[in-house]
Amino acid sequence: MKHTAARTRRAVLQATTPPHTGSRGPGRGRQVAQARVNRAVLRLRTRVHEGLQEAARRPDRGDISTTTVIIWVAAVTGAVLIAGTIAIVIAKYNGQLNGL
Repeated sequence: MKHTAARTRRAVLQATTPPHTGSRGPGRGRQVAQARVNRAVLRLRTRVHEGLQEAARRPDRGDISTTTVIIWVAAVTGAVLIAGTIAIVIAKYNGQLNGL
């Protein structure tokens, strides 16, 4: 059975929604705030639990390999060095380039 975000929200709301008694005595605002906090904590707990189950079910999630990271770092470093070299050459010969 596939778990969707909507199904999780419904389950969380059904599990945490207090029964409506109709009384609106003192402290009602505190109860509502506490119910919201409880729902948020339960939602977070459910999300973390689902994430851990997914990680246990599929340990290889397609993480980036070390080789890919090395290639990207080398490419970015090369691009920065080329741009820096161009900036230095332009700064050095800027006066001579103006007369062209």
